[in-house]
Amino acid sequence: MGRSYTLLFILVTILVLVAAATAQGNRGSSRGGGGRRPRVGYYGNRCRNVESIVASVVRAHVRSNPANAPGILRMHFHDCFVRGCDGSVLLAGNTSERTAVPNRSLRGFEAIEEAKARLEVACPRTVSCADILTLAAREAVVLTGGQGWRVPLGRLDGRISQASDVILPGPFDPVDKQKRDFAAKTLNTIDLVTLVGGHTIGTAGCGLVRGRFFNFNGTGQPDPSINPRFVPLVQNRCPLTGDASARVDLDDGSVGRFDTSFLRNVRSSRVVLQSDLVLWRDPETRAIIERLLGLRRPSLRFGTEFGKSMVKMSLIDVKTGSDGEIRRVCSRIN
Repeated sequence: MGRSYTLLFILVTILVLVAAATAQGNRGSSRGGGGRRPRVGYYGNRCRNVESIVASVVRAHVRSNPANAPGILRMHFHDCFVRGCDGSVLLAGNTSERTAVPNRSLRGFEAIEEAKARLEVACPRTVSCADILTLAAREAVVLTGGQGWRVPLGRLDGRISQASDVILPGPFDPVDKQKRDFAAKTLNTIDLVTLVGGHTIGTAGCGLVRGRFFNFNGTGQPDPSINPRFVPLVQNRCPLTGDASARVDLDDGSVGRFDTSFLRNVRSSRVVLQSDLVLWRDPETRAIIERLLGLRRPSLRFGTEFGKSMVKMSLIDVKTGSDGEIRRVCSRIN
């Protein structure tokens, strides 16, 4: 009887200690992540209006300059593919990610900073810049006619931002390299094609695309895989001796509208980036485009798939617990 009582006492003691440790861990995660992955409704009563505040600010900035919509969406992609979705692209500095060549044309930083300033008034030291950028990317899609999705929140901001870390999928990459780059970030080929479909809004610099339309691989001729009716349109917008910083639409005929027009243009070889055009030549990516366009069964709904892929991308290497912080200002660490 005495031995049984002793064993029971030890068992109860262990259970109490485990429960206490669990409770302490939960309290820690509510303050700084505690190793938990982001989730929908993370802020709860601590910041009820976080989504509406971000939406209001982004709406105003897109209204004043429509280029901010694709700019914010692209910024989110560039953030998540370098050191994970931690807002590191927002940090300023002489050697920060912002200074890397692919990031010099990013826009929309002012919208993120304004949203952060408003949230610091409404919910001081609560909402991370990484979460603000993720919410802003969804709002950019919705404001241009796309379908919304539920955004998991609870990321922390990273403390490191180095231009040398900025290695992104490039505009001349073949399909196999694109697949490898996305797979390295836990994204599959459906995610690749769907996220590239985000090129339905936005522009590219003439200096980036001009070679394909005037002197492909040193031939003195346009890329023969481009639709010949499309060639003179881009040549007129990006003349050989024109301004290299001038912009040309990524989605001819449907600029500023989040729809499947871009994917139809890929099918018709009417796109300006080589990395986009080659998606139609690869059997796997071509089949996915056909499914997104309803030309092959089982079909995929572009809006729904885009939201799913954005959620997957937004969870790449997120910072939680002691890995990060909640910045007071998005452009600098605390």
